[in-house]
This record gives sequence, C-alpha cells and structure tokens, in this order.
Amino acid sequence: MQYVKDTQRTALPHINSIIRINQTDSIVLDAATRRNLELTINLSGGRENTLAAVIDNTATPMGSRMLQRWIHQPLTDHNKIIARQQAVQTLLSSGDFEALHEQLKALGDVERIMARLAIRSARPRDFARLRQALALLPEIQQLLSQTQCQYLQDLAVKLGEFPEEHQLLERAIIDNPPVLIRDGGVIRNGYNSELDEWRHLSDGATDYLAEMEAREKAQTGLSTLKVGYNRVHGYYIEVSRRESDDVPLSYQRRQTLKNTERYITPELKEHEEKVLSSQGRALALEKKLWEELFDLILPKLHLLQLFAQAAAELDVLSNFAERAEVLNYQCPQLTTQSGINITEGRHPVVEQVSQSPFIANPVNLNNQRKMLIVTGPNMGGKSTYMRQTALITLMAHIGCFVPATQAVIGPIDRIFTRIGASDDLASGRSTFMVEMTETANILHNASANSLVLMDEIGRGTSTYDGLSLAWSAAEYLAKKVKAMTLFATHYFELTSLPELLDNVHNVHLDAIEHDDTIAFMHAVQEGAASKSYGLQVAALAGVPSTVIKAAKRKLQQLEQRDVRSDAMPIQQSLSLAEPERSMVALELDNVKPDELSPRQALDLIYRLKQLNQ
Repeated sequence: MQYVKDTQRTALPHINSIIRINQTDSIVLDAATRRNLELTINLSGGRENTLAAVIDNTATPMGSRMLQRWIHQPLTDHNKIIARQQAVQTLLSSGDFEALHEQLKALGDVERIMARLAIRSARPRDFARLRQALALLPEIQQLLSQTQCQYLQDLAVKLGEFPEEHQLLERAIIDNPPVLIRDGGVIRNGYNSELDEWRHLSDGATDYLAEMEAREKAQTGLSTLKVGYNRVHGYYIEVSRRESDDVPLSYQRRQTLKNTERYITPELKEHEEKVLSSQGRALALEKKLWEELFDLILPKLHLLQLFAQAAAELDVLSNFAERAEVLNYQCPQLTTQSGINITEGRHPVVEQVSQSPFIANPVNLNNQRKMLIVTGPNMGGKSTYMRQTALITLMAHIGCFVPATQAVIGPIDRIFTRIGASDDLASGRSTFMVEMTETANILHNASANSLVLMDEIGRGTSTYDGLSLAWSAAEYLAKKVKAMTLFATHYFELTSLPELLDNVHNVHLDAIEHDDTIAFMHAVQEGAASKSYGLQVAALAGVPSTVIKAAKRKLQQLEQRDVRSDAMPIQQSLSLAEPERSMVALELDNVKPDELSPRQALDLIYRLKQLNQ
C-alpha cells in the first residue's frame, strides 16, 4: 500500500482493504490453457468467438469485468458455486432476470464512478449518472424483496439504499450538466442563495443591454447602433461606417472593422466590470460548492463501493439466467467423487458460430476410466471435443449453467492444455520445444484431480521419437499422475495402451469414406478409429490430385515395408517398464561379483534399486 501511495502521489480512499488470494481457492489455469481455450481473447488477439463473447450479455461494464474475472478464476469451493447456481435458478424460474437486466442497464458503470469520486476526479456527468443509479435502487430492492434465495437477499443488503445522497445530488446538480466544471452551469438554481444572487446579477445583463441599446438609439438617432459582447473585447457599441461621423463625443473608439466601428462608453465600461465580477464570483463559488459535494459524499464511499460490487454480481447472475434460457443451458451437478460425466455436451462457441447443427457428445471420466485415447480423422472434431469438455468444466465452476443435457463434475484443481502448434522465435524456442515445455509443465504439476487435454504430442520430431514420447507421456499420466486426461493422437500404436492399463480407454470421432471423399460425422464412439484419413483431408484442402495420387502410392509402399511377421508387439517395445528392465540387465552384464568389495556390492544394490523404480 505504501508503494502504491508513493507512486500515485495522492490519497487512495477507494482502496479500503487488501485480500489474500489463496491459490487453492480457484482452479489453476496457466497461460497456455487460457490461450488455447480462448477464454476472453482468441488466438488472433481479438474478442470474437471466445467463451466471454458467447456468455457475456451483461447489462453493465462493471458486470462484464466481473464476469471476465470469474472466467479466469473458477472457484473450487462447491458451496460458493452452488449458492451462485441457486441464485441463477431462482432468477430463471421467476423470470425476474429480464426486468433486472433492464434496471441494471440504466445503472451505468457505478464502479468506475466510485473510483473517480474517491480521487476527486469525477466530472459533473458522473454525479448525474450516480444520481440516476441511486434513483433506481428502490425498484431493484422491490424486485429482490420477493425472492426466497438467501444469496440474492445478501446481495440486496449490500445494494442498500441512499435516499440522502440521492436527494443531495437531485438538489445540487442540474438535469443535463456540462462535461466540465470549469465553465460553470453545473449547480442547480436554488441550491445556494448566494450563488443565485450572483447569477441573477450576471443574467440581468442581457435585459440591461437591450434597454441601453434602445435608449442610445433614441438619443443619438443612429439607426444602425447595436450593443453587443464578445469574450475578447468585452462589451461594445457598434455603429456602421457611414454613421460613424455622427457618434457623440462621449463614445471612445475600441475597434475598427471592415464596415463598422465599435465604441465603449464610461457607463458601458462600468457595467462590464460589474457583470464580469459577478460572473467570476459566481464561478468561484460554484467550484467551491462542487468541492464540498465530494466532502459530503465521500463518507459513504465504502457503502457505495459495496453497492457497485453487488450490482455487478447481480448483473452476472441475471446474465447467467438469460444465457441459460436463450442457449438451452442446464444446471451442472457438483460431486465430491472424482470424475467428469457429461451427457450430450456441446462446445459453447462452436455451436453458436456453426452453420450446421452441432453434434452433441458424451464424456465419461472416473477412477476406472481416467484416460481417453481420442483418435479419428483430421477435421473430425477431436480438438472441439476436448475443448468443450474443459469449457463445460470451467463454466460449471463459475456458477454458470452449461451446454449439456446433464453434467456431473467432481473436484478439479487444475486444467491443463497442450493443443496446437506455435513457435516462440523471440525466446529462441522452436515449435517442438514449445510443445515439450508445455508437456513438461503438465507432467510435473498435474494431479489426480486435474483435467488434462493433450493433442498430438510428438508431431515436431521424427516418427519414432514422437511416438515414443507420446506413448511414455500417456503412460506416465495414466500410471503415475492418474489425471483425468483426454489424449488425442494420430499414432494408432497408442490405442494398444488400454490392453496394458485398466484405466485407459479408446474413443474415436466417426467418419464415413466413399470413393475418394470423406464425410465427418463428429460423433464420439467407443473404440479406436480404423484409419486417419489424412490423404482425404489433404484433398479437401485443395492439394493437387497428382500429389495425392503419389502420396497414396508411397503410403502403400511404406505399409508393405512395415509389415513384419516377427515384429515386436508395440506394447512391449514402448512400455515404460521395459527400458528400465533392460538398463538393469545391462548393468548386471558388466558386473563381476568376485571382484566387488562389500561396499561396491552395497552401492550396486542401491543403483539397481534406483533403476528399477
């Protein structure tokens, strides 16, 4: 706090507390996960086609900001999530979310106004908006008074009512104030008697000038005589050039224009000083009264901040109810048992932007089914299927209803994603290096309650290097970490893993091949895919037919060469345990027992023990 005060060089009354953020209070999302899931920013850096763009239909800017914070900090406390769900369900059942949306829309950005008010930088129109917001509070309170939901009742208490502050602003500020206070005209007539007097004196100048103009015309007989005012030269008497020779001797020339002459008289000079003095005094007094308004409202700053916070939260909850109604979202069920069970799940973004009907798919992860090896063609929907699982899980943990017929979700501590190919040339990291860095982060930090999405591990290196890495990473996640994992791959050798590990199962995205074309069914089926359909997808992408035909011939050659009757089963050649046994055997081959001292023999036992872990 002292650092902030030193750098800002001003009092910061709107910062009234420091809250300790506990990492276990929210699901941990690393930078790669936020980027790959496109939560609030898409991969191109914009906001289109993000989760926030779909579920954010909030009425106020402060509600939108709170929703984005919620998206980036999903809760782990089921009690808090269920309280939000009950509030959303109450608003949805009663239909009050529609009226609430309209009322909140008129509030504006009270949160920003409070910040400007605290540092005394608020403008006249900020006070006018605050007055309007305070005037709406009784209507909102009336709506919330009918609810039986405890969470909404608590928000109603935080909203409060501010009749004194509303009346003060009603008396003090005109209906449509100017942007800035410097030119005056902000304080309403009747608020301060002294200000009214100075203003009356200043406003009376117009009547005096009209009276003076008529009198001077009658006395001088000059038909073109006019009395006027501008900010540069002040008050003046204007006469046309042809009548300038007939002006009285008491007129003193002030300015010569093309067709007119301007004059000043002692009487007009005296009036000018009197008016300008009254205007200056009125403006000075108005600025003083303006500063006093801050002093009168600032004692309630903390309560007003609570009001803004409660209004933002109410905005998000009513927004969730509206989204559930319009987009056909259902309330997810939270459980203490580990697992994710989603029936007819949909991707919240893809279903909104897709021209064709979205194919809903199930997800079933539990202690007996910890990892799903996802195979199928490119463009078949593997990445969509994986991302929708993560997004549904995340939405459930912010209190939002989810795009699924039913969702039962257990404890989640982290969400990891390793999706897509990108390099980081500025940091000197290749595409494969980025992929391995993200993979290493997952393998080190994931737990049994983590949701892990792994897409195409091992693409950036040779076939056997990539296959070995993919196999060992999948086996490590399934055996050691036991995280809930969706592991998408084109290495069909990995579909043998379920034969070795009971908690690993195969699923695939269906496709139908007809002649040289392919139709994607986007439906998830149990079991492994029959083939990858890479050449068919390449043809759809527009690769020349001569290249596709050459690729087919080469593929047949490679497949024939790879068929070996005596080939070692892949599960034996790639299992994590097999290299460790061979290392033990290699170590023993070099041992000569008769030449070992007791100490060397003991060291050998420890070394073999470590190799066999």
